[in-house]
Amino acid sequence: MSKLSRIRLVVAAACLSGVVGVLGATPAAALDSTVAPGGNFDLSTWELQEPVGSPGSPTTILPSQLEGADGYQDSYFYTGSDGGMTFWDPESGVTTPNSNYARSELREMNSDGSAADWALSGNHTLTARVRAISITSSTCVGQIHLGSGGSSTKPLVELYYHSNGDVVAGIENSPSGGQTTHTLGNVPIGSTFGYTLAVSNGNTLEITVNGSTTSYSIPSSFDQYHQYFKAGDYNQSSSSSTTKGARIVIYQLHVTHS
Repeated sequence: MSKLSRIRLVVAAACLSGVVGVLGATPAAALDSTVAPGGNFDLSTWELQEPVGSPGSPTTILPSQLEGADGYQDSYFYTGSDGGMTFWDPESGVTTPNSNYARSELREMNSDGSAADWALSGNHTLTARVRAISITSSTCVGQIHLGSGGSSTKPLVELYYHSNGDVVAGIENSPSGGQTTHTLGNVPIGSTFGYTLAVSNGNTLEITVNGSTTSYSIPSSFDQYHQYFKAGDYNQSSSSSTTKGARIVIYQLHVTHS
């Protein structure tokens, strides 16, 4: 068999197995459905917030509890049948004091266990590959959130997935609030898509959805604030229902700082 023929066979096999290398997807075949999420993903720098606990004080799970094949999982955070890291968030879930919406969501941490809180200067990137299984209205699948530096509890940007398939970036106009939304694509529910949230050179926000990148200037009013990444399922609807909500699967999750 010629070298070219062998290459063609490898490419064909990859296509049949669902590998999408162009977008940096983690092949589903490489994920183990028999282990906790920490067995497939490096969760050593992530803390989990769940939609349970006491009012105003949701339960949080530390990185040390999430790590490894026998790490933490429950009905709100678990490994799905395809090995994906699955987040479930009912509309009736417990919320933080500053939000009306519940979440099953990861919060970036440092390797020493402290909360991540990085300056805007430099380059910072969150890359993920996700799939929405069920959505009532919309949910936030990724954030760059304000940390220390002031009193604001706003995000710099939230990436929403809507029940009609629209992928929408909500960008705050200032730390005081006022969000402007930008529709960046449409992905049918049940389909997988990749996204990147990045700060470039400390003054530019770059958002990539399925390989298409849009850039926005970061207002100088954010300069005093440090930031951190969030990823998962931050539901954007609430009710007394324990069955309505959002279910999101993550197949790739990676953060870089430079």
